[in-house]
Amino acid sequence: MPELAEVEHGRRIAHAIAVGRTIERAHVADDDIVVDGTTPALVRSVLQGAEVTGTGRRGKHLWLELADRPSLLLHFGMTGGFRTRQDEPLRLENSAAEVDRTWPPRFWKLHLLFDDGGELAMTNARRLGRIRLREDVLGTAPVSKLGYDPLLALPSLEDFERRIGRKKTVIKSLLLNQAFAAGVGNWIADEVLYLARLDPRRRVHDLDSAERDRLRLAIAEVVRVAAAVDARKEDFPVEWLFHHRWGKKEGSRTA
Repeated sequence: MPELAEVEHGRRIAHAIAVGRTIERAHVADDDIVVDGTTPALVRSVLQGAEVTGTGRRGKHLWLELADRPSLLLHFGMTGGFRTRQDEPLRLENSAAEVDRTWPPRFWKLHLLFDDGGELAMTNARRLGRIRLREDVLGTAPVSKLGYDPLLALPSLEDFERRIGRKKTVIKSLLLNQAFAAGVGNWIADEVLYLARLDPRRRVHDLDSAERDRLRLAIAEVVRVAAAVDARKEDFPVEWLFHHRWGKKEGSRTA
C-alpha cells in the first residue's frame, strides 16, 4: 500500500504538474465505489475550468486546492497512485508486476488535462482508493480524524508521551493506527521498530521515556529519509530492513 512517503511523492508530482494551471478537461471514471459521497458528473463539473492553487497532504490523503471551488481529496488505496506521461511509476513494496506504460494508464479513475498540455492520471486497480470533494479538507472527515503527520509536524517528547498515554496495545498496532500517526503503514512501522530496536510485540505502556523518545525519533527519521528520495526503494539506505523483506537482495544504493 502507498504509505506516507509514496503519497508525498504523489503530491509533489501533482504540485509540479497542476499548481498555477487550469484544468481544461476532467475525465472521471463511472465508479460509485471510488467516487465517494458524490457523483462522477459533479466531480467533472467542479474540476473542468478550475484553477489549481495548491496541494496538501496529511498521512495517506492528499488534495488539490481549487480557486473558488471545493478541494479534490484523494486516497490511493492499496495500489493506486499518480501517473504522468513522463514519469516512471513507483513500484510498490512487493510488486513484481511489469510496469504499465500505456496512456491513459490501465485502471485510471481520474484523468486531468491542463491548459499547458500537461496531464495527470490517478490509477486504482483494486478500487480501494477514493475520490472526494471537500469544502473544508482539514475540518472534516476523513482528514480531521487523522493523527499527527510525522513529516509535517513531529510532536515534542512531552506531546508524544501524552498521545501515547498508558495504552496497553502492542507497539506496532499503535503505529498502524492512523488516528495516532497519519501515514505510517506496514513497511514504515517495521522500519521504525527496527531502527529503534524495539520488539513490535511489546506493550506501549511498558516503554520507558528513553524508549518512547527512540520510537518518536525513529518515526521521524524513516519518514524523512524515505520522502527525501521520493520513496524510490532502490535509494533507501543499504542498512534498512526493507532490503531484506520479500526476498529482496542487498546492494541498493545509500540515500
